[in-house]
Amino acid sequence: MNSGQPLGSVIQGSLTEGLEVRLHPDISVEDMRVGKFLVVQGMRSRFFCMLTDVALGAANARIIANPPSWEDTFLRDVLAGSGTYGTINLAPMLMFTPEVEESFSPTNGKSANPFIPSVTGLASFVPQTSTTMELLPVKTIPSHFSQVYEASVDDFRRVFGWEDDPQRRNFSIGKPLDMDVPVCIDLNRFVERSNGVFGKSGTGKSFLTRLLLAGVIRKSAAVNLIFDMHSEYGWEAVAEGKNVNTVKGLKQLFPSKVEVYTLDPESTKRRGVRDAQELYLSYEQIEVEDIKLCSRDLGLSDAALDNANILYSEFGKSWIVQLLNMTNEEIEMFCDEKRGHKGSIMALQRKLLRMDSLKYMRAVCPQNYISKIVQCLESGKNVVIEFGSQSNMLSYMLVTNMITRRIHEHYVKKADKFLQSKNPCDRPTPLMITIEEAHRFLDPAIVQSTIFGTIARELRKYFVTLLVVDQRPSGIDNEVMSQIGTRITALLNDEKDIDAIFTGVSGGSGLRSVLAKLDSKQQALILGHAVPMPVVVRTRPYDATFYEEIGEPAWEEKPDAEVFAAAELAKADLGF
Repeated sequence: MNSGQPLGSVIQGSLTEGLEVRLHPDISVEDMRVGKFLVVQGMRSRFFCMLTDVALGAANARIIANPPSWEDTFLRDVLAGSGTYGTINLAPMLMFTPEVEESFSPTNGKSANPFIPSVTGLASFVPQTSTTMELLPVKTIPSHFSQVYEASVDDFRRVFGWEDDPQRRNFSIGKPLDMDVPVCIDLNRFVERSNGVFGKSGTGKSFLTRLLLAGVIRKSAAVNLIFDMHSEYGWEAVAEGKNVNTVKGLKQLFPSKVEVYTLDPESTKRRGVRDAQELYLSYEQIEVEDIKLCSRDLGLSDAALDNANILYSEFGKSWIVQLLNMTNEEIEMFCDEKRGHKGSIMALQRKLLRMDSLKYMRAVCPQNYISKIVQCLESGKNVVIEFGSQSNMLSYMLVTNMITRRIHEHYVKKADKFLQSKNPCDRPTPLMITIEEAHRFLDPAIVQSTIFGTIARELRKYFVTLLVVDQRPSGIDNEVMSQIGTRITALLNDEKDIDAIFTGVSGGSGLRSVLAKLDSKQQALILGHAVPMPVVVRTRPYDATFYEEIGEPAWEEKPDAEVFAAAELAKADLGF
């Protein structure tokens, strides 16, 4: 269809319920698909809309009661457009309102208008007008019978920008379902808040997450700490589909910007990962808060956790080593002196013995590996922590919590120093922490006492945000979901999960049908802080073409310009 051809006319609607459009007789209803972008040309504004529903209508009930036979093409053609017609529902997302700017330019005594006489020796000034289109939120609707058109490339550029915009860190995440124009997200806004990648199993969440991380790394929008439960982000991963080919991980794409740490060096070497560094943790680094998060996987009761606090107050950092070495008689003596419960402490001892089987746990470590990770992050390098064969939920929750708590404490101190000095040199580099199986960390029962709930509620107060990857968003606390800035959602079928996606989103009811109609592969609904409006995209393929496109951009060849741009961003954030 020609983008300049009107598709239909607005016949009714409201600001809250959207617009109903009757299609013109020559427009097939089969060309109208949920998620498509259309524009409505009003009297003064141009409305950018998303198609949310398609329906059939009839002018007379008798036509429906006695429809023509399928072979009677003549009668069907006669009725089409007058007796029978198609309708679509549109949700207005943004509006373009023309702004007329007036300026005055000198004419050196000669009038620019032939009807205005010249004044010898004097420079006259005449008004010059120019029209620009201002992008505004929708606060009204177009009038009856306003014409509807397909969105043009210029419309998309005006809304989503372009990837090589020097004023913004834009990154192309995909293309509209029926157009060949990039849809960009603003990475500066993306890293300002915690974000989420959601979708049921098999919809390509890991590939979408890797795509986003590659964009953040390439544009230097933030430094990343990635807890890679299934070893999919570091060196390579298995490609989607029935083939057994592999795709490049972040370390292959950015060898000088990514460091890989592994909890299972043997597994990492077998997979051919290069330059991976070993990571070990000691019992002395484990605090009661770390154990509390894993209480479900360890099978610990509240009484056992209460007695863990008694042990920690008595033995300090060595409380687990002391507990594991205690005999039954020593436990009984300890309980008599410190008012502990013998049964609970003995149960705690039995459950914590499971940690002896974890390859990465040591009684004492020769060095502080968490400090090494912090040093990497401070130097601007992104860190991927691979779990290898240690990808059980106990290990993932324990390690992720231990490392995140300590890095967050470090960032809190750095942020406080920056707020005191107001020196741009003290400004911490924004940190984005990627976690999978996020509902296990952000469950309503424990979220108030976990570091991840704290980070999600803080927004970017201490320059630390989350990128949560999950297939069950309904398991995440509602308060945390309401703080998720940008939500990138592949297909979901469960009604509770769909409801969770639209927690805190105005106008979410009209987008439910859009989300439910997504394909199971390479399609996603993006809404929130990093995009000006909700948009359905065919996600960018993660293939050889992407590897080439993600190569060194021109601005990286100009370090002076990059430093100047970073300084300007810092000044803007400080209000200078």
